[in-house]
Amino acid sequence: MVNEINRDEIFNVVWKACDTFRGAVDPSEYKNYILTMLFIKYMSDLWKDKHNEYEKKYKGDKQRVQRALSRERFTVPENCDFDYLFSKRDAANIGELINIALDHIEDANKAKLENVFRNIDFNSEPNLGETKERNRRLKHLLEDFNDPKLDLRPSRIGNNDIIGDVYEYLISRFAAGAGKKAGEFYTPSEVSTLLAKLLNPKPGDRICDPACGSGSLLIRVAREVPDGNFFLAGQESNGSTWSLCRMNMFLHKMDNARIEWCNTISSPKLIEEDNLMKFNIVVANPPFSLDKWGADVAEKDRYQRFWRGIPPKSKGDYAFISHMVHIALENEGKVGVIVPHGVLFRGGSEGKIRQKLVEENLLEAVIGLPANLFYGTGIPTVILIFNKGKKTKDILFIDASREYQDGKNQNYLRLQDIEKIVKTYKACKTIDKYAYRATFDEIKDAEFNLNIPRYVDTFEEEEEIDVGVVQKEIEGLEAELAKTRKEMSKYLKELGL
Repeated sequence: MVNEINRDEIFNVVWKACDTFRGAVDPSEYKNYILTMLFIKYMSDLWKDKHNEYEKKYKGDKQRVQRALSRERFTVPENCDFDYLFSKRDAANIGELINIALDHIEDANKAKLENVFRNIDFNSEPNLGETKERNRRLKHLLEDFNDPKLDLRPSRIGNNDIIGDVYEYLISRFAAGAGKKAGEFYTPSEVSTLLAKLLNPKPGDRICDPACGSGSLLIRVAREVPDGNFFLAGQESNGSTWSLCRMNMFLHKMDNARIEWCNTISSPKLIEEDNLMKFNIVVANPPFSLDKWGADVAEKDRYQRFWRGIPPKSKGDYAFISHMVHIALENEGKVGVIVPHGVLFRGGSEGKIRQKLVEENLLEAVIGLPANLFYGTGIPTVILIFNKGKKTKDILFIDASREYQDGKNQNYLRLQDIEKIVKTYKACKTIDKYAYRATFDEIKDAEFNLNIPRYVDTFEEEEEIDVGVVQKEIEGLEAELAKTRKEMSKYLKELGL
């Protein structure tokens, strides 16, 4: 079993491999090459381990070895593994050779990996430079991944989830350096953990993220299911990010997850019996206030997701909310979505949609988070929890914006912050200056404005100042200062100054 030193060594080796691209290729681009190479290395090492295992078991009987290998999770064809590519690292067409290997791996594993590598081109001049420079980078990349510390065979590191941890670690590091683009593929792990615990999925649940990015949030929610009995599904519109998500699922041994490459609003692909699939748990960190999200398409939506109203063309927040609420199972489905604060109080069509969601008794909780939690944006955000099996008409408001860990570039939710939010949500009770359980009538009186300060009073009264006491303290300090000056003057005279 791998120990923590081995884990850190693997993290460090893989992160060091990024030096090949730093300064020349944008992190949002080179992450695709690093993570794909890690995937190839893992598949190759696992395949090598299985081959050796069956060689020993069947004493070199090639037919029986091949038959046993054909029943494995995947197949690595000849001349497609990492060792072969490493041996060709000086080839003039090394980028093309890597692409060919990826194509063959896809063909050999169509059911699981079809099209996964189509958006990742190791022979791309725009991304990796002209031939000489591209070849140099790819050679260095192969040499970095050939480090003995990056031996990922299960016989060496154990059958734990270390490779999934490495993949997640890399994605989080890439997000930290990707600026505004980070939000397109990654939700900070602390926020993902909070959402997962709030939604509390049960064994047998169907779980969906319709804006899944690299899949980290979806995986975090799945990990809350105690017996591993769940079905995962997701949709992602960016092709290379969709590829990373598919690989992420595979590395976490969630091979059966259904991850579709599509636009959730205009052309969803999670279809069942000619209708949108329904889920017990729906979770997402969709793009904030997305412009040109597809309002023209929504007007003629065949699935009737937008009957409450069409969100503004320049702000797609309620488009995603409407979709998520629609695909939650009737009488039991739960939705957790991260949104900007404007969703709580903006008027127009958004105000009408918000009012209808409250009147239908779907909104269960509004949870305000600290500012600067997310990569690429410093704005404070909100988690909305919708529950189609809600038992009361009240809505719980939680102001968790002031409890967090300061970071150099961003803030973090600590374990105690997460636990406090979850405990408060489950109790669904008013807590002075932290949470308020509002009635439907109170919300109606506020004209369905859900802005948290309307309900949670966090104002701290200033301590009454005793002017007389303060005056005496000032007089005492002035006397001390006069005494000190007198002594200083005496010492200066003695020194002849």
